[in-house]
Amino acid sequence: MNWKNLLLFVAMFVGVFFLWDTVVIYPIKVFVVFFHEISHGLAAVLTGGGIQNIQVNSDLSGVTYTWGGSGFLTLSAGYLGSMVWGSAILLAASRLNNDRPLMGALGLILLFVTVRFVPLTLNAFGFVFGLVVGAVMLGLALKAPESVNDFILRFLGFTSCLYVVLDIKEDLLSPYSSSIQSDATMLAQMTGIPAMVWGGLWFLIALGVLGFTLYFASRTEQKRFAAKRSLAI
Repeated sequence: MNWKNLLLFVAMFVGVFFLWDTVVIYPIKVFVVFFHEISHGLAAVLTGGGIQNIQVNSDLSGVTYTWGGSGFLTLSAGYLGSMVWGSAILLAASRLNNDRPLMGALGLILLFVTVRFVPLTLNAFGFVFGLVVGAVMLGLALKAPESVNDFILRFLGFTSCLYVVLDIKEDLLSPYSSSIQSDATMLAQMTGIPAMVWGGLWFLIALGVLGFTLYFASRTEQKRFAAKRSLAI
C-alpha cells in the first residue's frame, strides 16, 4: 500500500465533499453525464447499431438517440460505462509516467463526439461544453506540466467514480425513482424486471468497481516527474 497515494485520495474525498455543490465540481458532473451518454452510443455501435445524436443538458440530464443494436446492452451501458471510464482514467493516471497523452486523447474524444453527434441547434449547452472542455483538455496536454495533468486526471477519475455511485443511488434507488424515466425504468419495461432491481444491481457493481479502483490505484508507486516537458499524442 502506498500511503502517499492513499492520503491523496482521502484529501480528494474531503475536497469533493465540501465542494460537491459548487462550480468546481459541476463541470466534472457534466463530464460524467457526457461519457454516460457516449457509453450508450458506443454500446449501440458495438452491437450493430448506430448513433443519431447525443444531448447533454445543464441540469445534468442527458439522452442518446440510437438505432439498431442491442437495446438491453445499450440501456445497461450508461451507468456502468461511465463507471468504467472514471475507473480507467484514475487507474491510468495512477500508473502512467506520462499522463499528457491521456489528457490529450480524452480531449480529442470529447471534441470528436461533440462535433459529430451533438447538434448545436438541439443542444447548444452540450455542444459548447464539449468544445470548450475538449479544447481545455488539449491545452492542458500541450502546455501544462506533467504534475498538473496527473493531478487533474486523478481528481477527474476519482470524482467521476464517486458521482456515478451517488447518481445511481439518488436516481434509481430513491422512493421517487419509479416516476422518473431513466435507464432502469426503460429496462424494466423491456424485461419485466423492476427498475429497483436494476438500480440495486448497478449500485452494487459500481461500489465494487470503486473499491477495486481505489485499492489498485493506491498501491502504485509514487511518481517522479521529469522537468522536461514533452508530448506525443
